[in-house]
Amino acid sequence: MTCRPTEVAPMNDARMAVLQERYRVERDRRLIDRATDQFIHASDRRAPIDLLADPHCPVTVREPLHVDIEVLVLGAGWAGILAGWHLRQAGVADVRIIDMAGDFGGVWYWNRYPGIQCDNDSCCYLPLLEETGFVPSRKFADGPEIMRYAQSVARQAGLYEGALFHTACTALRWDEQGRRWHVTTDRGDRIRARFVIMGNGLITTPKLPGLPGIDLFRGKMFHTSRWDYTYTGGSCENPVLHKLGDKRIAIVGTGATGVQAIPYLGKYAEKLFVIQRTPSTVDARANAPVDPDWIASLPPGWQRERQRQFQMGAIEGLPPGGLDVICDIWTEINRNLANELGALRDQPSQQDVMRRREAMDYRVMERLRKRVDDLVDDPATAESLKPWYRFMCKRPASNDDYYPTFNRPNVELIDVSGTRGVERMTATGFVANGVEYPVDCVIFASGFEVTSDLIQRWNIPVIEGIAGQSLYERWADGYRTLHGMSAHGFPNLFFTGFLQSGFNATTTEMINRHVEHIAYIIGQCQGLGYERVEPTVEAEQAWIDHIRDTRIDLNDFADECTPSYFNGEGDRSKKRWFAGEPYGPGWAAFEALLRKWRAQGDMQGMNMA
Repeated sequence: MTCRPTEVAPMNDARMAVLQERYRVERDRRLIDRATDQFIHASDRRAPIDLLADPHCPVTVREPLHVDIEVLVLGAGWAGILAGWHLRQAGVADVRIIDMAGDFGGVWYWNRYPGIQCDNDSCCYLPLLEETGFVPSRKFADGPEIMRYAQSVARQAGLYEGALFHTACTALRWDEQGRRWHVTTDRGDRIRARFVIMGNGLITTPKLPGLPGIDLFRGKMFHTSRWDYTYTGGSCENPVLHKLGDKRIAIVGTGATGVQAIPYLGKYAEKLFVIQRTPSTVDARANAPVDPDWIASLPPGWQRERQRQFQMGAIEGLPPGGLDVICDIWTEINRNLANELGALRDQPSQQDVMRRREAMDYRVMERLRKRVDDLVDDPATAESLKPWYRFMCKRPASNDDYYPTFNRPNVELIDVSGTRGVERMTATGFVANGVEYPVDCVIFASGFEVTSDLIQRWNIPVIEGIAGQSLYERWADGYRTLHGMSAHGFPNLFFTGFLQSGFNATTTEMINRHVEHIAYIIGQCQGLGYERVEPTVEAEQAWIDHIRDTRIDLNDFADECTPSYFNGEGDRSKKRWFAGEPYGPGWAAFEALLRKWRAQGDMQGMNMA
C-alpha cells in the first residue's frame, strides 16, 4: 500500500521569514535558564511522590542472591529482551536479566495510562515479527498488546528463568584481578558477572516539574507512567475512568503522553485543566487494522524492508518520485518532497533539495496549524494549541480525539508559555497566570530523563571501571566509545541506545542490531576462551574522530527549536541532542560497517585477554 502526498499550500520566502521570526519569539518565551535542572529527579529528596514505585505488581520478598554468572543484562524492556534473544542465538546460555519492574515490557510495563498506543507503525516498531509469526492488530498497536507481545518473546527466549524483577542496580565495579563486574542491588544481591549489557533504555526514569510548593499540595498526585487506576477507576485495557465524575483534575504536560490520555480525562472528569507550556503537533490517527493475509503474502525479509522504507520516509529521504509505504505523519514531508522532485525536468542540486525540504517543513506545519482551527471551536483556545516550531522540534503525535476534547464544556486549557510554567502549587491546587485553580488531583505527564545528566537517566549511582574510574566522569565532556557500544577502561561492559552509532527511525531495530553485535562479541570471547575484552585507546579515539568528522551538525537546528527533551530543554551550553552523536553517513552505512567488522573475524580494535 502506498499513499498520495498531502495537499499543502505553497510557501514563498516572505511567508517563511515571518514564520521564522514567529518561531524564534515562541521559543524565547519558553526558554528557562535552569534547562534540565528545572525538574525534580527520581533520586531527589524533594520528590513529593515515589517516582520509582510499582503500582502494577506487588513486590515479592526473596533472599539476596550471591552468584557468579556469565552475562548480566540491565533492563527487561525491548533492549534487554533482544539482548537475551541474540545471546541465545549466539549460544550463550548463562544469562540473567534484572529490572526495577515486576515483569518484562520496559516502557510498556510502566506506561499504562488510558489511551496508550504505539506512535510508530507497529510492523516496523515491534521486533522479530517474522521470527515469531506475530501480527499486530492495528497500524498503531495498543500498549497492552505490545506488553503481552514483549513478554511472549521473553518466554520464547527462555529469559524468565533467573530473571530478577523489582530489583535496582546500585553499583557496577570492575574487578581487574577476577575479570568480572561486581554488581550490587537494592535487594542485597551480590552478582559477579563476566559481561554486563546496559539495556536500561532511553525512556526509563520519570521526572517531575520543579514547581514551587509542590510539596504543599494535599490532594492526589501521580506520574502518568505510574497511573493509579484505584483512584481514577477503569484499567488500561478498559479505560472507563468512572471514579472521576466528581473530581477536578489537572494534567501537566501536552506531549505524546498527554495527547493520548487527555481525551479520556476530559470524557470522565467533572472538570479538567490541561496545563500546557508548548503544544504538540497532532495529526489524524488513521489507525487501520493490519490484515493478516497481507502479512502472509509478503516475501521473506519484509519487515527489514519496511523498516528501511520507514528510515527513508522519516529520516533520509525518498528518491524523486519515490512512493511512501508507511503513510503517516513521520513520512509526510519526505513523501511530499519526493513527489515534487519527481515532477521536475532537471535533477536539482543538493542545495536546492535542502531548500525545498525546509520549505516543505514550513508548509506541513501550516497544514497542521490549520487542522487546529478546523477542529477547535473557541478561537483563543485554538490559537494556544497551535505549534509554532519546525517539524521534529518536538515528537510529533497523532490522535483523532485530542482537539475535539477542548470543545467539551468541562475542559479548560491553561496556557503557561508566557510565564514559562505554573507559578506555584498550594495545598488545594495550583496558581497559573495569577489565578488559583482548586483541584483534587494533579497528574504529571512530564516525561522522562532523556537529555539530562547520564547518572539521572540511568539512575545507577556508581559505575567504576579499571582502577575505580567513574564512567560518568570519563564521559563528562562527551561520549567516548567504539561503535557506540563499548569503551576503553570499562572491559566487558556494553551499551545500547543513542550514544555514538547509526541513527535508525525505528528505535527497536537500532537496539536490535546493537545487541546482535554485542552478542557476537560475547559469543566470540566464549568460543575462543577470552575472559576480557575492551577497545584499544587508538580504536576508540579513531571512532570518535570518525564520528565527529562525518557528523551532520544538528546544533543549529536544535538551537532554533522550542525547549523540549529533544534538545535538553534548550540548554545551549551542553549542546545535548537526544540522539547522542549519530553516525553521519547514515544507518545503512553503519550497519554495513558492523557487518564488515564481524566478517573480518579478528575483533579489530579490541584488546583480548
